[in-house]
Amino acid sequence: MKILVLNCGSSSIKYQFINMANNAELLAKGLLDRIGLKDSELKHQPKGKETYMVIQDVPDHEVGINLILKALLDPDHGVIETVEDIFAVGHRVAHGGENFSASALITEEVMKNIEEVIELAPLHNPANLKGIVSMKKLLPQVPMVAVFDTAFHQTIPQHAYMYGLPYELYEEDKIRRYGFHGTSHKYVFQRACDALFMRQDNVRAITCHLGNGASIAAIKNGKSVDTSMGLTPVEGLMMGTRSGDLDLGALLYIMKKKGLNVEEANNLINKKSGVLGISGISYDMRDIENAAFNEDHKRSQLALEMYYYRIKKYIGAYAAAMGGVDLIVFTGGVGENGPETREAVCKGLEFLGVQFDPERNTGIRGKLELISRHDSPVKVMVVPTNEELVIAHDTLKIVAFKDNHKNQEI
Repeated sequence: MKILVLNCGSSSIKYQFINMANNAELLAKGLLDRIGLKDSELKHQPKGKETYMVIQDVPDHEVGINLILKALLDPDHGVIETVEDIFAVGHRVAHGGENFSASALITEEVMKNIEEVIELAPLHNPANLKGIVSMKKLLPQVPMVAVFDTAFHQTIPQHAYMYGLPYELYEEDKIRRYGFHGTSHKYVFQRACDALFMRQDNVRAITCHLGNGASIAAIKNGKSVDTSMGLTPVEGLMMGTRSGDLDLGALLYIMKKKGLNVEEANNLINKKSGVLGISGISYDMRDIENAAFNEDHKRSQLALEMYYYRIKKYIGAYAAAMGGVDLIVFTGGVGENGPETREAVCKGLEFLGVQFDPERNTGIRGKLELISRHDSPVKVMVVPTNEELVIAHDTLKIVAFKDNHKNQEI
């Protein structure tokens, strides 16, 4: 049962090909970049073989997915002999609105529902749909499943997801907190509980997905009860280029003062702000840390202080909302590979019951590890995320259920 997992962006396609029948063995993974531009580049990494590179013009997602299929079938660099070896395809979809609280078998109705919430995720859902439509044309006989970034957060109670705006805006336009990175938060929470032999239905956890995009989730007894991102991925933490929490009055003032239109204001808070805007040098935490620690760059030092502070503030808020915390998890590019970030965030959280272990934390990059003391009342862990594996598991479960149900009807 081999599952192809696709994550389609506006100009890229990330993919993994996983054999679920053999302990979720990763058979191949890759990235197709620069779709729609000259000299698109496919980097295909099959298990046990050398990386395979293809550079050619790829005008659209259908041509791109066809190129990926050819790579999987290639006599020298492929990992399957026929497309019939592809049991199902799992698609990452950014936004499911209120229609989806779980992953779903893709039908015409599901595609229509994804299209209906495009205005809530204009940068992501159109690309996700392009991948679905393209795959449907190329492999119409293969079942497909949509796995939504927002689905895990559909358990958030109304008092937490509503904004203090006229209620009609929710009724008519569905303006509310949705949250993102749900697949990642779900995976690392479950993985941490398993590693620590904690019951998922009896633990208060705070999961910190820290990367260029970043969010924090409060998970109580296995269910998301709050998360830092909102209607869009701009709200919450300060990120690589996104502002995070911002006084709306300040934005309106800036727009009027600088004469910005909506598109320019959107570009300001999404692409020119965050640690890039504060430091003035980069959105990459490695560059900022180097400038702050080794070059005494004041704006980079300020960017780090702001970054750490906001993470710590959300952890404190979510601990209060849940009546305490038992587990804190760090994941994402920065969370997994940034010991300095983890230590700065955890320093001063002793009042919550965090007994951090700096020695254990040092050098931990990209691997599952407990970084609090063994006797710490609140456990702190690093857990590498694997969203593709969650998508593959959900895809297998849904397609297998469909097949079993069909056989029972027959």
